[in-house]
Amino acid sequence: MAEKLELVAKGLKKLGLTGVYPREWRSSIVLEGEVDSWQGYIDAGYAAAGKGYKGVVNDLRVPGLEPLGEYLPPCQGGDLADKSYDVVIIGGGVIGCAVARELTRWDLRVALLEKEDDVAKQASSRNNGMIHPGLAAPSGSKKHSYNIRGNRMYTEAAKELGFELQRCGSTVMMEKSYYSLALPLVRYKALKKGVEGMDILSRREVVRREPNATDMQRGGVFLPSTGVVAPYKVTVAYAENAVENGADLHLNTVVLGFEMEHGGIVGIKTNRGLVRAGVVINAAGVWADKIAGFADDRFFSIHGRKGTIAIVDKAMGPTQTGVLALPRLGVNSHTKGGGLNPTVEGNLLLGPTAIEVFQREDWSTSAEEMEFLLSRHLHLNKRLKPRDIITYFAGVRACTFDEDFIIEPSEHVSNLVHAAGIQSPGLASAPAIAQDVGAMTVEILQKNREVKVNPAFNPLRRLTPQLAKLSFPERGEIIRKDPAYGKIVCRCEVISEGEIIDAIHSAVPATSVDAVKRRVRAGMGRCQGGFCTPALLEILARETGKKAVEVTKGRPGSNLLAGETKALGGGQDESS
Repeated sequence: MAEKLELVAKGLKKLGLTGVYPREWRSSIVLEGEVDSWQGYIDAGYAAAGKGYKGVVNDLRVPGLEPLGEYLPPCQGGDLADKSYDVVIIGGGVIGCAVARELTRWDLRVALLEKEDDVAKQASSRNNGMIHPGLAAPSGSKKHSYNIRGNRMYTEAAKELGFELQRCGSTVMMEKSYYSLALPLVRYKALKKGVEGMDILSRREVVRREPNATDMQRGGVFLPSTGVVAPYKVTVAYAENAVENGADLHLNTVVLGFEMEHGGIVGIKTNRGLVRAGVVINAAGVWADKIAGFADDRFFSIHGRKGTIAIVDKAMGPTQTGVLALPRLGVNSHTKGGGLNPTVEGNLLLGPTAIEVFQREDWSTSAEEMEFLLSRHLHLNKRLKPRDIITYFAGVRACTFDEDFIIEPSEHVSNLVHAAGIQSPGLASAPAIAQDVGAMTVEILQKNREVKVNPAFNPLRRLTPQLAKLSFPERGEIIRKDPAYGKIVCRCEVISEGEIIDAIHSAVPATSVDAVKRRVRAGMGRCQGGFCTPALLEILARETGKKAVEVTKGRPGSNLLAGETKALGGGQDESS
């Protein structure tokens, strides 16, 4: 252990980080002291990684930087007090929702706690939806093994849950001709890693596959197993099927701590009361280290890496068939570099960027990030112009300093399972991660009781019509049965009132404007909700029994209307 500690100390000294004091805690390394910048914090964490420790806990202070903390929903009272479950999952992203669905295969009482007002609010809706082929993940890492398995599992998951998966493939291009000398080795590594079907392309073959690819390319490789999905729809699909199979979903529910007894968690303290649990699963994304700390099992730190993505108008979607990337060697070893990829809805996405950020829920965007996207990725498709971008957004990845997933039962807490450090390719890995976390959970429960298969489990999610994907005769038949499907609310995306009503009354109800958007894409078109939002507000108010002024954009308090200016039907100002 002394040798490892000395290696860390030497690495810190080499960087000039003299105010950092490393110490060992259990099988991890803890960094304490002070650095003068956020970059110093990041550099110190990576200097301590890879030295043989289980994890890096970075407790360094940066003068002048104070964390804002996480968003906390309003206090909900004690309506969950004394609720008891076999399994409680913390975190309603794609991993938490997939795990919840996996556990309903067993005869268990399962609950999913999410602090936001809906599932898929953070990283699980703020990414490019790419199902990576597994080539970029390091051999021997959990990222690699879960990526390969998860990629293959997506075909069946899409069929069962009814979300769209397109195996569009990816073309990774070279910007230098001499890079081609390494392509036979790349092919060998792909085969060894289990990446199927890789094909080496000449410059002419790239153009044949993607006629609008940049003239800068000098050939490359094609990876046919690459896919794209709508990540928010995948997450919602997992959540809905979990609820349909008996899981309880508790939104606006934040975990505040644990009650511990005899080395295990007996109660979960929330803003809605104390919840009892047989096993607790930590799938809390950027806050996973905080959840681990509640159980005195914080053997890793999470730091946020923000990625900004620009959305290109659907009109340009047909100019590209698959993912395009032009990686630059040595630019950033902690990211795959981003690219230009299609979506299942027909848009193209530029990005993401990769910027280490201090605040874990920093979803801001900047002109500098947009300039980077334009200069780095827009030219990958010769047909694209800056005017084709309709909007942009950002998300924060949950990174550890070891740059790998943490998927394992706790070594020190008898009934805690970690599914943490899930960054890219986390979306691609989700089905496989859920399968393993489910098996770990059942194994823990079986130490004290028999766990039986749920005979009523139905892997098929209940689906509702999607008007834009139907033929005119099919649309006519549905409209005859329910005229609400004949009223188009969102013209850009061809979304009907019937589809919006379905989303509002689904297994995981969409009760805000953004929640409806995540289900059916109303407001995601060229006008970005400029035409359909008033109608959407009216439908939400009517279907939820609220007043229009009570309807929110998303989180509680995000009301879109400040108040009524005239009394309904009276024409008089309310203040008169």
